[in-house]
Formats: sequence, C-alpha cells, structure tokens
Amino acid sequence: MTALVTASVTTPETTSPACRSCAGTDGAIVLDLGAQPSSELFPAAADPGPDPLYPLRMWLCAGCGLAQLADDADVPEEPLGREPAALTAQRVEAVRELVAAGVLPFGGTALEFPSPHGGTWLGLLAGHGFTAVEGPGRPADVVVDGCFGLMHEPDQDAALRERMAAVRPGGRLVLQYHSLEAIMAGAQWNALRLGHYAYYSTPAMARMLDAAGFTITSAHRFPLYGGTVALTAGRTAERPIVDTAAVEAVLAPERAAGVLDAARVGALQDSVARTAEELRALLVEQRAAGRTVYGYAAASRAVSLLRLAGVDATLLAGVADAAPAKQGRRMPGTDVPVVAPEALAAAVPDLVLVFVSELVAEARAALPQIERAGGMWLDAGAGRRTGSTG
Repeated sequence: MTALVTASVTTPETTSPACRSCAGTDGAIVLDLGAQPSSELFPAAADPGPDPLYPLRMWLCAGCGLAQLADDADVPEEPLGREPAALTAQRVEAVRELVAAGVLPFGGTALEFPSPHGGTWLGLLAGHGFTAVEGPGRPADVVVDGCFGLMHEPDQDAALRERMAAVRPGGRLVLQYHSLEAIMAGAQWNALRLGHYAYYSTPAMARMLDAAGFTITSAHRFPLYGGTVALTAGRTAERPIVDTAAVEAVLAPERAAGVLDAARVGALQDSVARTAEELRALLVEQRAAGRTVYGYAAASRAVSLLRLAGVDATLLAGVADAAPAKQGRRMPGTDVPVVAPEALAAAVPDLVLVFVSELVAEARAALPQIERAGGMWLDAGAGRRTGSTG
C-alpha cells in the first residue's frame, strides 16, 4: 500500500467564512492544514481507500474573536474512544474547585448537554446535592457543557443560546473548553480537526456570552491539554455576583498572549512543517537503524500529523488504542493499522510514540513490559523520551 490512502479534495459547503457566532464576515485564515481526511472516520484495515479529503482551515473572526473552522464538511461521528484518566481526574478537580469557590447554587437540579467525547459531570454533581434532569425543555439550576460538547456544533450562536435557555432564573451555566492560548503556547496546531467547529479563548467566550445576555461569574484554569478553562455564567439582567479576581486571572494572560490578534494566532502555521518534518526524520532514522516503531493513541490530533509527515506502515508499524471501536481499523489517510494494546506489547517495539501527552503515564503504567524489554516511550507532542534507553 502507499503511504497516503487518499482521494481528491471534497468541496466544502462553506468557502467564504461567516462567523458561526456573530455572523460577521471580517476575519482572517490563521491556520491552513491543506486537504485532510476526516479524523472521525477510521476505515477497516482491509479497506484500501481512497479516503475523502476536506479543506482544514482555522478562521479568526475580527468581530467577536472566535477561532473556528473556516469550512463545513459532512463527516460521520467518531468511533467512541476511551476517556483518558487525566481527563476524568480533571473533571473531578473542576467540580471540586467550583463547589469550593461557592460559584454554583447549593444543591438543586443539573442538566448536562452530551458530548461525542463521552464523560459526564452528573455523578460528581450528585455528590454535592444536585439531581439530574433529562430532555429538552427541562430547565435546571446548573446546566453543564463540561465535556467539550459545544465545539461540535456548527452553529455556535444557536447552540450556546440553547444551553442558556435551559438555565433556570438564578441558575448557572458551566462551560469547559481547551484554551486557544494553550493551543498557541504549545504549538498545538494539530488540535485543529474536522468536526470541531470552534476553538475558544476566554475573551471571545465573554463576548459570545455577553451578546446573548449572560455574564461570566467565575473562571478557573487547569493544566489538562496545556490549559483547560472551566467557567460559570449567569444572566446579566439578574446582576449575578462576579468573582472579578478569578475571572481576570484567566482573562489577562490570554489577552497578553494575543488570542484576538490574527497575526499572533497565525504564528501556529510556522510550526506545522517543522513538526511534520521532525517526525518523518525520526521515523526514517529509526527504520534505517532496524528499529520497530509503533504509536499509542489513535487520536484525532495524530491524523493530520501523520498525513503531513507522509507516514505509512513501513515507518510506523501500527498505532495502539484502548478503544475497541478503533481496533481492527486503520488511521485515516494512511495504511497504518490500529491495534489493541496487547498487540503492541506482543510486538516488542523499540520505540512507542504517544500522540496525546496526557496518556504517557497511563500507557506506561498499563504496559510496563515495553520498558522491561528495553523499549522507550516518546511523548510525540513534547519530543521527550522516557523510560529505558535500551
């Protein structure tokens, strides 16, 4: 098979961006990854392709500051992955911190908008006196979009207003998102993917909420993915109490990082080719030395990286993933198979590239035999080898 199992570019529905939040048309493309396969479609390993390709570009609205997909692509939902332990732990910490800060109502009802990423806050909130309600039209004291569900909505304004409408008078909306500032600081350009329509900064989120009549009442930053924000908001007309210090502690560094400045966000483009070239050079070096290399985590952020690096199964023997739904398939746009972790251990690889930094510790703990056999783990995002040197 060839390195890239791909087809011609599929024409998107939207080629002239209009903001998914404010409908403005003044803005700029700040990141362009070219034609990419859907990271939600993992073909069967025996399927030779070709896989459809779509434009993958980030556009920054000059009006409200929302970073977003410039183009629409009709892609299927992703095979359900297994939630990283780091994400589960962060959710526990977020609920604990919000409750301790007193920014949530004391008990009451809770409604959660679901996410393709899975996970839930409801069980944790139940431990603090909240009773879950289900279904549309059931307003609640706390409405949560805490598992990155909002970013999957093409119409950001409509989706945000739907969540706001579900908040009872005096209640709070809880939103959690991966910070655009963290994406910029960590050169996480491959966080851009089809199906993820929006990439939030807290200044942009404040503008979106304000336009719909809500005010941020608290904001808390966590280290997950380099910087994840959980904020609460209430109806502006109700004059909610605002933890000004907490909100400004999150807003100020994001403003300073230039999250509303197209030129500064656009610096992400500078790291694309360098990262892809470094990965390919590493894999070519390992192959020349006769070493076997596998990946770990068939994550969305690995898809564009592997394609841009021109990686095939002669360079990367497989990618292990704990999600049964992905096993027996291949990485989109390549012939690299997705295998079970047990198959990875049985292969006795010399090097394992972990495509999600938060999974390094979890993978090493689950597969200690890799290091016992002299293998090494490499955080593919940070470029750090860990464990035995062989």
